[in-house]
Amino acid sequence: MQLKNRLSALRAFRRVLLTLGLVSALSAPVAAQGLFSPAYIVDADAVTYYELDQRILFMQVLRLPGNPEETAAEELINDRLKQAVLRDVGLEASPEAINEALDNFAQRANLKREEFIKALAQEGVDYETLRDYVKINIEWRDFISGQYLGQARPTPEEIDRALALEGNGGLRVLLSEIVIPVTPQNLQAVQAEADRIAGITSFEAFSAEAARFSATESRENGGRLDWMPISNLPPALRPVVLALKPGEVTSPLAIPNAVALFQMRDIQEGATPVPRHAEIEYAVLYIAGGRSAETLGHATYLRSVTDTCDDLYASALGHPHEVLFRESMAPSQIPRDIALELAKLDEGEISTALTSRDGRLMFVMLCSRAPVASDEEAREQVAISLTQQRLNALSDSLVAQLRADAHIVEK
Repeated sequence: MQLKNRLSALRAFRRVLLTLGLVSALSAPVAAQGLFSPAYIVDADAVTYYELDQRILFMQVLRLPGNPEETAAEELINDRLKQAVLRDVGLEASPEAINEALDNFAQRANLKREEFIKALAQEGVDYETLRDYVKINIEWRDFISGQYLGQARPTPEEIDRALALEGNGGLRVLLSEIVIPVTPQNLQAVQAEADRIAGITSFEAFSAEAARFSATESRENGGRLDWMPISNLPPALRPVVLALKPGEVTSPLAIPNAVALFQMRDIQEGATPVPRHAEIEYAVLYIAGGRSAETLGHATYLRSVTDTCDDLYASALGHPHEVLFRESMAPSQIPRDIALELAKLDEGEISTALTSRDGRLMFVMLCSRAPVASDEEAREQVAISLTQQRLNALSDSLVAQLRADAHIVEK
């Protein structure tokens, strides 16, 4: 209740500042648009064109997930909303915490902090851009944790249920899939077809629809996949799949640029426990040209000369930094569309089923899966994962509330 009252008072105060700013702006000469002119006004704060350009470049250089041109403005607007809250509660990251986070960033590139900062500068990214990105993330993480950690921690029973869904005891499933590409033009038609397919109970009928509509490589086999451990699937999808009886189909699942449906063909309890995964390392090489015959032919050639994820660096030479993305993540952090493809792969295998939002073919490769070592470690890992998922959801909800109440103007 105290937080809600503080936020309400803060928003009212910012509206007063905004009104005063608008009144004075009406009487001032209109300045020519420059690098440090506002690109967005967020209540009483501004996001400049310089900050926008720097965030785009920063995301490109570090190969952060998402399309930089699409997400940079949204992230910076959210940062302004977060900073207003943090100023209100008086929370600020210490220099030591910022330096520790910078060290962690640098270690991902096998560099020392000073070397990392220098390398970014050579790419045109100012130190202040890196520092501000790190600083707001530290402060917001600490704020959300301080406000919500108590209610985000899972109970022992919740940890037990999560462990049961991770495939302990060797549980594996035999699925068929249909993945239908979606565009703004075909959205309604695809949704209608997906709703119809979701009612199918026949294996033969589902396979026929997969051959007709699916965009994945499995369409050649009627959408039928091989046996896979349930732990390979994205955590959010496991309970959905386990609720199916043979022949039943999931409701249409939204993934980036597509709708996916899965049919349960069989489920089996193996004698050998399947290792739970602490982290999954994967790489995505983005190839211009979409799903044209020429691009798919090039992907086929790359598949023939690529044995490990390290080989992809040679394929990315001479291209912009954002062409290749490689990262190790907890299974729950991986985007759903990529996670679904990784679930079908063994180490060193490749999928070319996905297309990015900007129309590039995604050459997805599984580098490795790191298993959880022990039951105690497994419980700790699940507890951390569940807590983080809940904190992220609470953070997203609060940011959405702040955006709904804010006055945001694109200049």
